[in-house]
Amino acid sequence: MEWIDMHCDTLSETGKQKKELKSNDLCVDLERLRRAGACAQFFACYVNAAEYGLKTKKIPERTVWDMAYQDVLSMLSRAEHEQDEKFKIADTAELLIKQPCADMEKTKVLYGILTVEEGGVLNGRMERLDELYGRGVRLVTLTWNYENCIGSPNSRNPNVMQQGLTRFGTELVERMNDLGMIIDVSHLSDGGFWDCIRYSRSPVAASHSNARTLCRHPRNLSDEMLRALGEKGGVAGVNFYSPFLRESGKADVSDITRHIRYMVNCAGEDGVALGTDFDGFGPEDCPQDISTVEDMEKVWRALRCSGFTWRQIEKIASENIKRVINDTWEK
Repeated sequence: MEWIDMHCDTLSETGKQKKELKSNDLCVDLERLRRAGACAQFFACYVNAAEYGLKTKKIPERTVWDMAYQDVLSMLSRAEHEQDEKFKIADTAELLIKQPCADMEKTKVLYGILTVEEGGVLNGRMERLDELYGRGVRLVTLTWNYENCIGSPNSRNPNVMQQGLTRFGTELVERMNDLGMIIDVSHLSDGGFWDCIRYSRSPVAASHSNARTLCRHPRNLSDEMLRALGEKGGVAGVNFYSPFLRESGKADVSDITRHIRYMVNCAGEDGVALGTDFDGFGPEDCPQDISTVEDMEKVWRALRCSGFTWRQIEKIASENIKRVINDTWEK
């Protein structure tokens, strides 16, 4: 099965652990992606502002975000340097849409799609978004777990959860539409989510979020949010993190299929994709028997056994996100 995953934190982790993207002992590397049938992988440049001193207040907040931005640029440089005849950064839809995955198999090329997970690194400066676009970034996760210049994160505090986008946040949505970048609402407050649905002219994605009805975590999406994503032409990528799949204990592949079925019922079969979040959590929080990209075949088999058609599985595996890429990037 040919597939595309909307979110992993491998690029950040390889930098921290001094490992190579090509081959490592994490959940994701380029060699195993190719063996597992991946067409493309979204690689997040993830930063945690607390690691730069955001919570301590000892360093000015603007300085914190500037430091984090420099690290994002360093991650982009590392990804660029990993390119060879078998791995290329995809910055146009033509590479992924007009060239079928079967052709990619013949040429043995795996495509990487660069993203930024923490829009706070923009620090209120729109020119940074343009710079990131010029460096190949095609998706921005607007917030992580802290309030930033764009808006507020998901939270168990109802007051925080209701907060919408800032003025800069609404201007950012418009600029991302103009450039042709995917707006990612995973980690965003509910109020921010609904502002993105309201203001964006293009489909909106939740790159790595599950169904809140099945697992009551604020990082997951309500039924209404899933329906709105589908109606907007967007997608939600099912996340493999056990605490987002079930409320207690270690998840297994049946939890993944349960969330996918529920999300399809709400968003439609065109509104669900993959967003594993691999390397964004430790092995103890991986689903049972699914700990690396080479285990993806177990997901396809489980979906088939649970009644999904091969056509539906193909949509979830790659076709839905390819459509969003085409609808968003091609301006």
